[in-house]
Amino acid sequence: MTPSMKTLFAAAGAVSAMMVAPAWAVDWAGVPGKDVTLFYPGQSSWEWVMTATDHSGATKFKGGKNCFECHNGDEKDFGAELSSGKKNEPTPIAGKPGSMVANVKVAHDAEKMYIHLEFAEGTQPDAKMDAKYATKVTVMLSDGKAANANRAGCWIACHEDSTKMPGGADATRTKYLGASRAKQARQGSGDEMKPAADLAKMRADGQYLEYWQALLNPGAPTVANAFTVLDKRDDAKPDAVAAEASFANGKWSVTLSRKLKAGAPYQDIAAGQPFTIGFAIHAGHTAGRFHYLSFERSLALDSGTADFIAK
Repeated sequence: MTPSMKTLFAAAGAVSAMMVAPAWAVDWAGVPGKDVTLFYPGQSSWEWVMTATDHSGATKFKGGKNCFECHNGDEKDFGAELSSGKKNEPTPIAGKPGSMVANVKVAHDAEKMYIHLEFAEGTQPDAKMDAKYATKVTVMLSDGKAANANRAGCWIACHEDSTKMPGGADATRTKYLGASRAKQARQGSGDEMKPAADLAKMRADGQYLEYWQALLNPGAPTVANAFTVLDKRDDAKPDAVAAEASFANGKWSVTLSRKLKAGAPYQDIAAGQPFTIGFAIHAGHTAGRFHYLSFERSLALDSGTADFIAK
């Protein structure tokens, strides 16, 4: 092979490597991160949050305060109380830690957004709820069009009558937005939907949440899921979310990514557009509401005053 041919093949190989470069190609060591405390919420539904006789912060929220604005720094105390069964948890998991801390970093290139979490689960009892996956990491994303998403994050999708919640009985209701229902009540919004035409318009207007998820077992391939949340949690098709993870020395490193412009049903991610982002982690083979979650955070590309700036 001539020197010029070697140069040509080397260049082609470099281009090919760039085209298939995984999220790990991001130099995360050079990206600043922020610690986010996730806590166990128990059966604290959106309806509970918005009822002043149950939650004193309801009046402040209705007056314009946000969840994180009022409760930044309270997460560990909340988690300890709720996971112990002292409040809003009739079936506590013995020995389950009340909170955990994830270091979160965000970045983007010309094509994709990358969200990276590093966290140690601590000593987790085996809840035996999800036999298939030990850990699940979720990112909830909203461009602010869903009512209250920018002020309460994923809490707007957790309801009193969802599965395993106080008013859920034997129902199998997934996450949903109350705005999709014909009426809303303290015990949840039930299954009476707004007319199909109204729901279609809400979706067309972007009034829903995106839900990215990585399904994890140490030493096994990572599985990615993508959903939207409006009248229920729906599979997002095509699935545009990718996930990669590694586990070492008791710590997970997880990267979720998707194209900035992935097409419907995904919302375009662009500079100048503020987003709300929330995080959740299932640990110890838990499922459903038995997870850790964060209060809402803000996200923007390149510049701004958001909690996370993807550069």
